[in-house]
Amino acid sequence: QVQLVESGGGLVQPGGSLTLSCAATGSILSRNIMGWYRQAPGNERELVATITSESITYYADSVKGRFTISSDFAKNTVYLQMNSLKFEDTAVYYCYYNDYRTFWGQGTQVTVSS
Repeated sequence: QVQLVESGGGLVQPGGSLTLSCAATGSILSRNIMGWYRQAPGNERELVATITSESITYYADSVKGRFTISSDFAKNTVYLQMNSLKFEDTAVYYCYYNDYRTFWGQGTQVTVSS
């Protein structure tokens, strides 16, 4: 099992910034993919960004140039730096871990509102 604990969500004004963190513990394999998905009310869960254990990153088009995913492999922690936040970024953000298994965090709310 892998446990994922997220932190860093909250309320922010449009144009503001937030950083999400996700710490992974348990039976973590050296080759894995971690990342973030989000789900807004009434919408399906969508991929935001991922990073592999080889530091290869992927971003959804909607966040390219505004969000940055990074990882501290020594701490098994992945971060999502979110800049220039928009109303449409409002969602519950879920941390994701995958090797040959998939695990999810409990989710953290990000609300962009004036």
